[in-house]
Amino acid sequence: MDLNIVWFILIAILYIGFFVLEGFDFGVGMLVRVLSKDKDPQMVDLKRRTIINTIGPHWDGNEVWLLTAGGATFAAFPHWYATMFSGFYLAFFVLLIALILRGVAFEFRSKDENPRWRNFWDWSIFWGSLLPALLLGVAFGNLAAGVPVDQNMQYAGTFFDLLNPYALLAGITLVAGCLLYGAIFLSLKTTGELSEKASVIARRLWPVTLVLMLVLMGSTYYATDILSKLGVNPGAVRIAGLAAILLAGYFLRKGRQGWAFIMVAATIATTIITSFMIMFPRVMISSLNSDWSLTIYNASSSPYTLKVMTIVALIFVPVVLVYQGWSYWIFRKRLETKLEGLTY
Repeated sequence: MDLNIVWFILIAILYIGFFVLEGFDFGVGMLVRVLSKDKDPQMVDLKRRTIINTIGPHWDGNEVWLLTAGGATFAAFPHWYATMFSGFYLAFFVLLIALILRGVAFEFRSKDENPRWRNFWDWSIFWGSLLPALLLGVAFGNLAAGVPVDQNMQYAGTFFDLLNPYALLAGITLVAGCLLYGAIFLSLKTTGELSEKASVIARRLWPVTLVLMLVLMGSTYYATDILSKLGVNPGAVRIAGLAAILLAGYFLRKGRQGWAFIMVAATIATTIITSFMIMFPRVMISSLNSDWSLTIYNASSSPYTLKVMTIVALIFVPVVLVYQGWSYWIFRKRLETKLEGLTY
């Protein structure tokens, strides 16, 4: 296995790590306003603070996976980075603004007790969670289906070419998956009424997510070249993903949220793996001419660059994994909807 393949796999792992870890963060952000409804304004604020605190120690660390994936793409496959970021420029600009606004909202929300102030930042958390999930889903839908790339490795389409039905379906499916993921996470991380409401919402979201996933799977046979790449049988990975989402519904009905959470995580991971399997060995599929597609070879850096990057990754990636695992272990306890113990 050469280093080009190694780095394609490593970038896939970085994106898998991002979606598995940040997916429930996005879901929690979208549910902040939904789960906090109450007749008492003070209880509304207390519930929202509790919900935000469930991801408080993790959200910024989870986003590092996306930054690292982007950096690794730039270093290992600069032509992929240049073509993708220039073609998806407007979408990625909106994504960046949304993520910045979301991060600022987490920090600024409690700086003032004025209800209007906090309401503004709560909406910022909502949109800052919804838009990234939608846009990243659309981006991966386009990467799997192909985009207009010319013989000079340049994006030859417009912003509206990216908003095709298949890509939008992928984006909506990811949003639904993140909502389900976030609801299950909140049922595990909170107590009392909040946990019960989160469980109810998760059970309601599961059939919607399942239907969207089935439609997306069927559409993939028409929108991508999966038939010529993987055949009619999508393989063990995709079948495992379908089994995982079905098991998630089973565990939700049985009240076993922990296992349901793991199954949704597995569903997200297998979906991203399938996207990369469709692409390989390409990194940008040209819808104009298959010969113009960017591959892990014509889009890569020099062998020396890949070698140095591999050495650095072998040293620092295990350190990051250990630290993030330690962080989740330290903050593993459930949060109660009480003023005492909450960090504002």
